[in-house]
This record gives sequence, structure tokens and C-alpha cells, in this order.
Amino acid sequence: MKLSVVIVSYNVKYYLEQCLRSLRKACCGVEVEVWVVDNASTDGTVGYLRPRFPEVKWIENAENMGFSRANNMAILQAAGEYVLLLNPDTIVGETVLTGCLRFLEEHPAVGATGVAMLKDDGGFAWESRRGLPTPFTSFCKMSGLCALFPHSRTFGKYYMRYLDKEKPASIEVISGAFNMLRRSALGKVGLLDEDFFMYGEDIDLSYRLLQAGYENYYLPFQILHYKGESTHKSSFRYVHVFYKAMLTFFDKHYRRHNRWLAPFIRTAVVGRGVLDLCVRQRERLSQWMDGGKDKGIDKTYLFIGKAEAVEEICRLAADKHLRMDFVVGDETHLPEGHLAPFLQGRSFDYVVYDTEAYSYAHILRLMYRGGRGHKARLGTYSMETGKLITMNGVFFM
Repeated sequence: MKLSVVIVSYNVKYYLEQCLRSLRKACCGVEVEVWVVDNASTDGTVGYLRPRFPEVKWIENAENMGFSRANNMAILQAAGEYVLLLNPDTIVGETVLTGCLRFLEEHPAVGATGVAMLKDDGGFAWESRRGLPTPFTSFCKMSGLCALFPHSRTFGKYYMRYLDKEKPASIEVISGAFNMLRRSALGKVGLLDEDFFMYGEDIDLSYRLLQAGYENYYLPFQILHYKGESTHKSSFRYVHVFYKAMLTFFDKHYRRHNRWLAPFIRTAVVGRGVLDLCVRQRERLSQWMDGGKDKGIDKTYLFIGKAEAVEEICRLAADKHLRMDFVVGDETHLPEGHLAPFLQGRSFDYVVYDTEAYSYAHILRLMYRGGRGHKARLGTYSMETGKLITMNGVFFM
């Protein structure tokens, strides 16, 4: 077996469905197995998706085991020469898996690779490439020096913005949202540290790979990451778990040689956590005072796809009261998609692509190009599933 894909899922069945559909296309020509570990979802994930994806191997947990432990459960049973850790709220371009595998085969010193993650508006997610959160790098991040001098190799190392997004590059930390690992490297450094319930485990694993003499690499293949659709990032639990993971990493790797820094680091991390929680709660309050807007019904949509798909989504839009315009097109007859010159004067919040008319890779390229100017957010529609999916909601009859 060449590749084992491991996905840990919790209450995101429609996003996971889209992820698995994109994987089906990306796995073409690759000897691959796909494992999904369901962490006690309450939305009927397994019952809904098992018959739709009979090729997937499922592990059903009776309780939420956390991200690290759930991944390890599948890795221990997987047979692939390479292992891909993948988030369920992602869309994978058709050439991503083959491109990463080719790179790993040609570069035996590389232990793991990450890719270019895009946000739903086509913007580049800087979490795609990170430096290790050493005490100094963490200080630059929390103090704002990283944001003030983003292209500085000294102050801006946390997000490594000085690197070219279009070129492969050696980096330090690979995001757990997409991390393709060499099985033999995992054999040397060990699996994910289960002391990290959620968050921080990718930093820890990346660090251990570097310590073992491997390189970690960023490759400019594109995926879309909805950035934690299953996590309520305005909640106290999210802030608590995230910053606890940062303290766990510091205690494990830096405390011994920086004991005098420990109280300052703890104070800074706790203080930043409280500040983040206040900011997020203020955002929630502002949204509530604004009438609870919204899951998308007050937005404008542009749909681009085949004529038969236009007929179907027209009925969906009418049923859900979505303000939507329609354009018939596909990769052959409208390769520029929403960036076509005759559409430049139109204003819309979401561009919805028919995934039977456009490949996922093509859609992501268009969103990336558009992300530099018109920040329309991505929606996808499939006639096979009958669902319109955006980051802010899923619509179906």
C-alpha cells in the first residue's frame, strides 16, 4: 500500500462528505486506503456516510478521544508506506496527493510535507508554513512584532512570510490539517503525542522530525481549509484547549533549559488567551446585536455550472430564499469562471461552482487568483449530493 489517508471527524458530516468526494478524484492512479475515525459524533456521520463511501475504513469511538489519540488509532492499523493526516473540513485538488508522493519519493531526507492551504475567499492561509514557537518566536507572535515585521526573518519567523508562496521551501512546522508523513520517519520519532488533546500535536511532531534529522517541506499544491468548521472558536473551551497546548509544548521542549522563563511564558500565554477570548466574545455579541446574521440567506450568490445543474439549484435557491444569479459554463466553455471579463462588474458574496463542471483543482486556482482582488467566498454544489456547501452553512432540499 502506497498511501494511508487518516481523517478524524467530529460532527461535520456534510463537510466530510465533500472532503471524501474530492479525495476520490485525487486518489486516481494511487494505491490508497482511507481511514475515518469518528470521535463520537452526534450528527449521524457514520450512518450517513458509510453506505455512500463503502471503500472507507471506519473507526467509531464511543467518546471523543481527542485528535492525537484518534489519529494514532488509525495509523497503527494503516498499511501505507506514507501516511496523510487530513482534516475533514478540507477540499483536496486532484494533483495534490500524486505531487506530494512524488516529492517524498525523490527526496528521502524529507520526513513530511505540507501544502498551500487556502481560505474560503481564496486567500493564502499563513498557517501553511510556520516556524517553531521557540520562546523568542512566541514572544514576537504574542507581542505583535510578527505582524509588524511580517517579512523579517528575525521577527516574522512564526509565519515565515519571507518565503515565496509559489515555491517549495524547507520549513519547521507542518499543519495537522494536511501533513503527509513518511512511515519510516514515524517509526523513528513515534506517533502523535497524546498529551495534546487537540492543537499543538502538529508542532510537537514537526519538532521531533527535525530533531531526528529529517527535513519538513512546504509544497505549493493547493487545498481549501475551512479552518476548524467543527470547532466553536469563540468558546471558552477552544481558547482553553489551544493555549493549554502551547504550554504543554513549552514544558516538554523548552522548560528544562529555560526555567527562569517559565513564569513569564505562562503569564503571557494565559494573558493572550484571556485577550483572545474577550475579542471573540465581543465579535459574538456584535453579531447577536446585528440580528444574528447569518447563515447566508442575506448574501448574494453567483452560480456557475452545467445547464442541468442550473435547473436544480434554481429550485434550491427558491426554496431557501437565496438571492442567486446563474451562469452556464464549465472548464471548456468558461475556463475563467467568475473571473471572466463579462462578470467583473457584478457584485456577489459567494461564487458557487458546479463540481461536475469544474475540477476541484481548477476551482481552487480560480479562487486563489480571485483572492488577490474580488474576495468572493467559495460555495460548491454537486448534483450527486444535491447540497450547496459554504463555510457558513449547508443548503439542500
